[in-house]
Amino acid sequence: MSEIFEGYERQYCELSASLSRKCTAALAVDGEQKKQKISEIRAGLEDADSLIRKMDMEARNLQPNVKAVLLAKLREYKSDLNNLKTEVKRMGSGNLNASARDELLEAGMANSLTASADQRLRLMTTTEKLNQSGDRINDSRRTMLETEELGVSILQDLHQQRQSLLHAHNTLHGVDDNIGKSKRVLTAMSRRLNKNKWIIAAIVAVLVVVIGLILYFKLK
Repeated sequence: MSEIFEGYERQYCELSASLSRKCTAALAVDGEQKKQKISEIRAGLEDADSLIRKMDMEARNLQPNVKAVLLAKLREYKSDLNNLKTEVKRMGSGNLNASARDELLEAGMANSLTASADQRLRLMTTTEKLNQSGDRINDSRRTMLETEELGVSILQDLHQQRQSLLHAHNTLHGVDDNIGKSKRVLTAMSRRLNKNKWIIAAIVAVLVVVIGLILYFKLK
């Protein structure tokens, strides 16, 4: 349900109960006091009409299933308000006899008690709904904080993993450099070995030639 509608409803219920009490009080006085109270009641009725209009506008902007429930409730409020207007009109006419006055006084007291009971019930229901909404908000806030903490933890883990990957990448890069250097050293050593082989082969060939010449001259 709309929180805005509930706010208007709470104001209307409080105002309606107050107007019912003022009607009862107006029936117990005469003269200028009565006129003053009736004037106050009429001003309150205008405020009640304004709240009814605001609730009606708010209800019509809601979803169809919610709107139907609120408009049904509004019809009850409009009926209560019309009853109050009728009662105030009768009080302001000045044509009440003692019996009618007593009847209105008793009816006003009954209406006041009924309105107070209805008011308490509505306020209790509204308070309970507000408490439930507050609990849902607190649950959502806790869930949001837990999600935020989880997100921070995941980001920290990802950062650590990134650092580990960068370190591993640097290590692999160093290994590649070492492998390249080792390869160059081995290539140089292989070239030297080949060169040495050729030198040794040349020396051996020279020695063979020299020995051959020595033997040749001795035997000759």
